[in-house]
Amino acid sequence: MLKKQTVWLLTMLSLMIVLSVYYMTSPGNSGDLAYVDQGEEASEETASSENAEGDASEDDANAEVTDISNVSEDELFTTIRMEIQSERSEEKDRLNDVVASSTASTEEKNQARDEMNQLDDISSKESILEESILAAADYNDVLVRHEDGKVLVHVKETEKLSNSEVVNIMQMVRDEFGDITVDVDYQAVES
Repeated sequence: MLKKQTVWLLTMLSLMIVLSVYYMTSPGNSGDLAYVDQGEEASEETASSENAEGDASEDDANAEVTDISNVSEDELFTTIRMEIQSERSEEKDRLNDVVASSTASTEEKNQARDEMNQLDDISSKESILEESILAAADYNDVLVRHEDGKVLVHVKETEKLSNSEVVNIMQMVRDEFGDITVDVDYQAVES
């Protein structure tokens, strides 16, 4: 029987091949887009929780940028979601190995279970928030990510977000995650 790591690797390779063929053969791949690793995109306007009144601030240009130039605007959020899901699945597999290990202590196993539950909880809250934000204002798309002790909300919309929309989104995030730093990014979409 194949090991989990082998199955995971084969699945990821198959996914990469399918996506590569799709991107190369799909018509209308428009321009280059960049995914910024820390959720900060230099071309986007950001409203952070420290500026709850809605004052926009520019992101630092020192962020690490990963080029995904073959991804169209419509597929960007889906691609990012897949990357996040892949990373979390890998982490959960690692934690499952700790739980199943005969050499790990009870404390280590309990900590691994707690971390797995926390990952599931974060994923669930992100999904709930995405659906809630989309339902509240009928945006084109919304991506919610919990990273490094803060929540990043990316809204894809044809018009710039108003201050009240940003404050409402920030409040929805705090209702779900508690008192946490929230960044709301706006990504313009052609109508």
